[in-house]
Amino acid sequence: MHAILHALSITGAMTWEITWALILGFALSAVVQAVVRKSTVVSLLGDDRPRTLAVAAGLGAASSSCSYAAVALARSLFRKGADFTAAMAFEIASTNLVVELGVILALLMGWQFTLAEFAGGPVMIVVLAVLFRLLLSERLLRRAREQAERGVAGSMEGHAAMDMSVRRQGSFTHRLLSREGFTSTSHVFVMEWAAILRDLVVGLLIAGAIAAWVPDAFWQHFFFSGHPLASKVWGPLVGPLVAIASFVCSIGNVPLAVVLWKGGISFGGVVAFVFADLLILPILNIYRKYYGARMALFLLGTFYAAMVVAGYAVELVFGGLGLVPDQADATLPAEGVTWNYTTVLNIVFLVLAAALLWRFFRTGGAGMLRMMGGSPGDGDDHAGHGEHGSPAAEPGRHHGGHH
Repeated sequence: MHAILHALSITGAMTWEITWALILGFALSAVVQAVVRKSTVVSLLGDDRPRTLAVAAGLGAASSSCSYAAVALARSLFRKGADFTAAMAFEIASTNLVVELGVILALLMGWQFTLAEFAGGPVMIVVLAVLFRLLLSERLLRRAREQAERGVAGSMEGHAAMDMSVRRQGSFTHRLLSREGFTSTSHVFVMEWAAILRDLVVGLLIAGAIAAWVPDAFWQHFFFSGHPLASKVWGPLVGPLVAIASFVCSIGNVPLAVVLWKGGISFGGVVAFVFADLLILPILNIYRKYYGARMALFLLGTFYAAMVVAGYAVELVFGGLGLVPDQADATLPAEGVTWNYTTVLNIVFLVLAAALLWRFFRTGGAGMLRMMGGSPGDGDDHAGHGEHGSPAAEPGRHHGGHH
């Protein structure tokens, strides 16, 4: 019983430490998604030129999603005409280059990891684009498109298909500050939370259990922490493999990254581990459903190679600049609830979350939650809340285009 309580106490301390950052990150993402339509995204991702990939990464970073929803949305973009490489760049950015991930990494591990994540992400996208150019055959891409058009369900299909952006015209500020803007922001915010919650809880529980029950000596041997060069070579190679086996995706893998860093994985290994949320076993199975077994294996190989290269690049550059923090200083949050800036921020942002949650349920949100699983075709040719969960009985509460 003591061991279980110890694990839960670590989980609780981590949860309390990152709560405000999660709310802030998802609120900022909701604001962007409330005013940027998905049809606009598709129109900007028509090829794999460097500029297009940069736009894809930027749009993805502004449209944070859980890994399952990001993978489903990338397939949806591909079906609507987006270039496959651009869709993959969007997918990577929407889970690994987002505000909430950066803030949580800074809180739990240090600002150096946040900087490394945002430096390594573009490296991964560039490497992936080069590998696609060299290795992706027209035949394999054609077969993947044929499979994608079949619309086989994966996970979070309904969520990925929903376009919850404001329909009224006007400037960014005018649309955002309108009544419809508040409604749209609340809908995106709560739906993103609903999509991420399971993985976040599982990730925190797994991290707490491993931190409490697995001795540091095991990880130190596993990651060759007593051999600096071997550790730097081994870390980026094994980090993604640990992630694949962990089943934890999205932001849920950051608490486990804290445990691995404390245990002795290299700096580049941490970065490669965090990127590998898009290669966990359930998502590899979804790739198989979406694009066929051959493309799933192709994505496994190219994504893995890109993650490893990004890990090595970060290790070399940050090591050369002296930006790698001292591993001996790594600690797990253990204070719990005390009266400090974290508690103040948690109170402020929990009030904000409560206001958005109230608005969500006042404007037909419950129906949207029931449609999260949905099917790949739900909403592919529609937009706005009228088709995606807001009940017709409340037309006055829909966005501008439905008034």
